[in-house]
Amino acid sequence: MALRGGRLFMPFGTPGGDAQVQAMAQLFLNVVESGMDPQQAIEAPRFVSMSFPNSFWPHAYRPGELAIESRVPGDVLSRLMDRGHKIERWADWEALTGGMCAIKVDRERGALFAGADPRRESYAIGR
Repeated sequence: MALRGGRLFMPFGTPGGDAQVQAMAQLFLNVVESGMDPQQAIEAPRFVSMSFPNSFWPHAYRPGELAIESRVPGDVLSRLMDRGHKIERWADWEALTGGMCAIKVDRERGALFAGADPRRESYAIGR
């Protein structure tokens, strides 16, 4: 849950094991730094770092490797590889990157803006 000025700004979350925190950080930065609405932020391509031991048995890890959705442009992948990353390309809309849901509170307009991830079964409703 993100707060702004001590007030609710955006609740958000996802299932997804070790990808959870990474997906939530990407969504948050997409909204706050890139100005995306929650749905745009959720639908943006994602990546998952494999550099740390997995929480689940057998705790495998692959230092320097990024699993990244195929929708990421080739020039971005090339620049990442130039910086020493190993790239594992995942399918578009890969469920292993999480299933984000979010609601952004817009106090100026008195509105809620929500998003749901097409990568998994989810939906956004309001009243």
